[in-house]
Amino acid sequence: MTNTPKDPLFILVKSLSKSEKRQFKLYVGRLGVNTDAKFLALFNLLDKMKAYSEHQILDNGIVKKAQLSNLKAHLYKQILVSLRLNPVNQNIRVQIREQLDFATILYQKGLYKQALKILDKAKNIAIEHEEKNVAYEIVELEKLIETQYITRSIPHRADELALQAKELSEHNVMTSKLSNLSLQLYGMMLKVGYVRNDEDLRSVKDYFEAHLPSYDIEQLGFREKLWLYKAHLWYSFLTQDFLSSYKYASKWVDLFFDNEEMIYLNPVFFLKGNHYLLESLFYIKYLSQFKDTLNRLEEIVSNKDFSKNDNISSLAFLYLNSNKLNLHFLEGTFEKGLYLVNIIEYGIKKHRDRIDEHHIMLLYYKIACLYFGNGDNKNCINYLKKIIANKNLKMREDLMCFARVLSLVAHYEAGMDYHLEVQLKSTYKFLLKMNDLQAVQKEMIKFLRSLGDIYPNQLRNEFQKLYNELKKYEDHPYEKRAFLYLDILSWLESHLQNKPVAEVILQKAKAITR
Repeated sequence: MTNTPKDPLFILVKSLSKSEKRQFKLYVGRLGVNTDAKFLALFNLLDKMKAYSEHQILDNGIVKKAQLSNLKAHLYKQILVSLRLNPVNQNIRVQIREQLDFATILYQKGLYKQALKILDKAKNIAIEHEEKNVAYEIVELEKLIETQYITRSIPHRADELALQAKELSEHNVMTSKLSNLSLQLYGMMLKVGYVRNDEDLRSVKDYFEAHLPSYDIEQLGFREKLWLYKAHLWYSFLTQDFLSSYKYASKWVDLFFDNEEMIYLNPVFFLKGNHYLLESLFYIKYLSQFKDTLNRLEEIVSNKDFSKNDNISSLAFLYLNSNKLNLHFLEGTFEKGLYLVNIIEYGIKKHRDRIDEHHIMLLYYKIACLYFGNGDNKNCINYLKKIIANKNLKMREDLMCFARVLSLVAHYEAGMDYHLEVQLKSTYKFLLKMNDLQAVQKEMIKFLRSLGDIYPNQLRNEFQKLYNELKKYEDHPYEKRAFLYLDILSWLESHLQNKPVAEVILQKAKAITR
């Protein structure tokens, strides 16, 4: 996979909508002297470029090489100022910051009373909307001004501000501890994936218990509860306790529905909460609830009142399509899900600058599984190659491992035996290197390696032996993670029953009553 250099300014220019570009030009043209400015000429040139080229900029004669870096930095800043002025970006958070800036300017001019009036109003809005970090900043500025603007109410005012600062500080410290814990657990999930043995479990459990602060749930505000549920969710995912992850993802989503104004103030967290709720439902195979949750999310995202920006658009694409794939996996309707491949490929191309490689590879793995379930092993292999060939990717090691195992199975199914022996050796070495050689993987590799010595009339018996062996691990606390990535039991059942794997999974889905 090629890694073409990305220029931040070029990416920013290309991310602008038509209305944002028009507003930028109006913003630049507010003074006549700017109409011929070099940074506007650079903007127009970048806007026309298909790919970033420094040579093209210099050949155009806009600027000399020694000045290019400064000009780019100036243009970048001007675009951000223009975007900040755009009403679309004027959410509560930006408005509070703006009021804080205004108050700071008034304070510097010695207009203390006017500054305090603005700060008091901004502080109330910040507290109302759970923006406690900026509320604390406001109180600190209020304290600074009160020391210079003497009134007869200063003793009472001093006590009031001191108490407010103490309470906000305590809330912010709790939020910080919980968010740090959540972030560290998420990092573990990205690096290694689910716990693989007792040592992993003990390490994660010890870390979680050592860093989880004591709290009274009744004293926690919206933001502290949000980070608390996130920390518990990641702990549950790491330890493969999916009923617990369902519990905390539900609490996360319900928190938003109990505070509906927060859906529009924190749309990213709302989307993520719903995604993890859907992921939990997928793992516990709660099909009816999965459908209801997915339909509700799609309805909310398409609502005209729901927040719209590039980031939200990218996340909505990622989460909705990832879970639509999961729905087809739950139902065994692989062929019906093939329409999603073109939609996802187009979306990856459109949103690539805002979606990290980890999530793109997850989508590729799901597409590979979709093709595998549909019996199209060659397309399955092509998508797995995108993951296996990505040498520079820092992502979940377990996904890399199971991509290789699925590739082995797909090569066997496609009749591409001539590649199998080389891949077996390569996969075995990779699993050893990653320290990820689990019992399920060992049995799979052992089976595939022995295929050359098995006569056709013995094949069914060997499939049955492998099935009986792997069935033991279906509910094993650590080995069961293998079945989250690859429904190997359904694949074996398809051979034993002489049916397509999609039909086997479809029968299982129909048997699920909930």
